[in-house]
Amino acid sequence: MTDRFLTCDLGDVGELYDSLHQTPQYAEEGYPMIRVTDIRRGFVETKCAVRVNEETYLQFSKKHKPQVGDILFSRVGSYGNSSYVNRIGEFCLGQNTVYISPEQSRIEPYFLYCALNSDDLRHQIESLVGGASQGTISLKSIRKLQVPTPPLPVQRRIAGILSAYDELMENNQRRIKILEEMARSLYREWFVNFRFPGHEKVPLVDSPLGHIPQGWTVANLDAVRAEQSYAINGGPFGSKLGTKDYLAEGVPVIRGSNLRESGRFDPSEFVFVSEQKAKELHANLARPGDIVVTQRGTLGQIGMIPSGIGYNSFVISQSQMKITLNPKKVNHEYVFFFLRSEEVNQRIKNLASSSGVPHINLAVLREFQILLPPFDLQTKFGAFVLSTESTIESLMRQIENLRQTRDLLLPRLLSGQLELSGTEAAA
Repeated sequence: MTDRFLTCDLGDVGELYDSLHQTPQYAEEGYPMIRVTDIRRGFVETKCAVRVNEETYLQFSKKHKPQVGDILFSRVGSYGNSSYVNRIGEFCLGQNTVYISPEQSRIEPYFLYCALNSDDLRHQIESLVGGASQGTISLKSIRKLQVPTPPLPVQRRIAGILSAYDELMENNQRRIKILEEMARSLYREWFVNFRFPGHEKVPLVDSPLGHIPQGWTVANLDAVRAEQSYAINGGPFGSKLGTKDYLAEGVPVIRGSNLRESGRFDPSEFVFVSEQKAKELHANLARPGDIVVTQRGTLGQIGMIPSGIGYNSFVISQSQMKITLNPKKVNHEYVFFFLRSEEVNQRIKNLASSSGVPHINLAVLREFQILLPPFDLQTKFGAFVLSTESTIESLMRQIENLRQTRDLLLPRLLSGQLELSGTEAAA
């Protein structure tokens, strides 16, 4: 890896614990199970993980229970990703994953985690991947990965520098989640519990969606869409768009894998198509503010295309549907929160066709009924959401700046190119 730092096999400085090679039965409540899709760079997050009952948890955690300093590593499919266990918590690993438990007398855990995310280790991982149908890296290959081993004081100093960036990013993520919860709470208060300003004087009346405040109406999505053609449309069918069309830059493609639990799309995982390809797929183009619904795969996921990430148009993938709303008839932010609310989102999922591959029919989505409060109330809610979104976008920009700085420092620190003073090295 470098002339300055010696290297050794990962297996010499850490113990590996493989997960069980079987698919468990998931439960509505219980212990979190971290799967391959949950392992991404950063600290382990269990909030959105699937749940398993106690019996399954004990079975899957029999070999090893997570400790602070452990590293979770994905072996199959999205292989080579890692997450760091920075706090005590009870969870277990699903199949195709592995615990790396560093021997702390020989290697600083966070230093090892950072090394696994370096370009050098990523290249090693790529060279060791096998598997005909999907990429797989074996435990034997993981143990043979060459990791740098500078003196422990140097490892700790490097870990301290890099972890400071990750901790600042996590703090910003926590602030973002608080702001998101504030918006969800206001939505529930006004539009689910009907405790909106002036609600005391408004009686409830019958509607196709149950009891609603007098003066509120029910309409289908097609009635509030924008007037242009293809305002509600699905992604391209057949061979119109495939991996062969993906590029490193151009017009971004909206895929289910880009969508996060918050309903935002992660630009760091965008793939792109050419401007010419985007013109060919004009019926499948979406704009900032459009709402996206996952049609197949993880059914019913709802996202809104953000406006502050530098792109004016997007192509939706085959698994997605987009809704372009008429801003004179309905508020975008209100509809986004309405469709994401627990009760309504379950209604959407219940519409999935059970014949063949489960999917949500585009015609059914157009006829989907939504609740329409008075436009001025929608607008007030939308203004609050936009205010929180402005703060969230600022925090996300800070996160991106921190990420870029950390990623610039990472290879220089791990290679020994960036000199640490005697005081720093001994810290």
